[in-house]
Amino acid sequence: MEAHNPALAPGFANVGYAQGNQVPYGNPQYAPGNFQGDAGAGPSGFQAQPMGGPPGLGGLPIQNQATAKDRTIWMPIPPTPPNCPPGLEYLTQIDQILIHQQTELLEVFLGFESNNKYEIKNTLGQRIYFAVEDTDCCTRNFCGPSRPFTIRVMDNLGHEVITLQRPLRCSSCCFPCCLQEIEIQAPPGTPVGYVVQNWHPCLPKFTIQDERRMDVLKISGPCVVCSCCEDVNFEVKTLDEISTIGKISKQWTGFLKEAFTDADNFGVAFPMDLDVKIKAVMIGACFLIDFMFFERIGDNQQRTGVWQ
Repeated sequence: MEAHNPALAPGFANVGYAQGNQVPYGNPQYAPGNFQGDAGAGPSGFQAQPMGGPPGLGGLPIQNQATAKDRTIWMPIPPTPPNCPPGLEYLTQIDQILIHQQTELLEVFLGFESNNKYEIKNTLGQRIYFAVEDTDCCTRNFCGPSRPFTIRVMDNLGHEVITLQRPLRCSSCCFPCCLQEIEIQAPPGTPVGYVVQNWHPCLPKFTIQDERRMDVLKISGPCVVCSCCEDVNFEVKTLDEISTIGKISKQWTGFLKEAFTDADNFGVAFPMDLDVKIKAVMIGACFLIDFMFFERIGDNQQRTGVWQ
């Protein structure tokens, strides 16, 4: 019997599935009765579909599957490999993620900046983490996109598994002695890596470092960072900047959403066998890039390059 392949979230390539009735990690599993009739789109625009099974056997059992009242589907908890920080075992099973910033009505109508909230999902549209900014009101509205922040990333049990901390730094290439950086902790209080901005007169450039501040990878963006009707790609490269091994993409979400909100969608791609700690650091790099180039308050326009 031909296996049923679940629908992929928008913006991701088909990664393929093995035939058979075995449900691999990452496939959505639903309790019987959760859906009536045809499967519909989820609350975030992802197509939710129950897994197929042999007739007469009923619904597939739920394995470590958390389903909220709003029908949010979480990724099943995979086995924890050795030496993996708690909560990062999800990242061992994937090579692409989608980071979706939630739209805040208070920001849309009043221009009042509130704490940002994000869903982090896999290619099937299953939620892996939920991230919340933890910054006071004055800092958000007076410092704007340059503000220092703490972002807390939680798993499906509500446990904080990753903490991102950005200090107050200069946001212009005219001051090379105090450029941007972000620290990634997993679990909270234990640094696993850093992302530091490198000085360049034209290009957004960053270095990914491990917990010992040793350089691991480079990130290079376009000269003009403008998301007008197309994606903006930041390439993740080896230290010699010859080979590209991944990318961080700011995805075009349509004219209305781009014009009237600062809610952004990002895709992050990395090698499947990349160190799970460095995968977490790449998530931190995505948030830093978002705040530096795509976050705005009220009528202030987003930055278009490192010289602003």
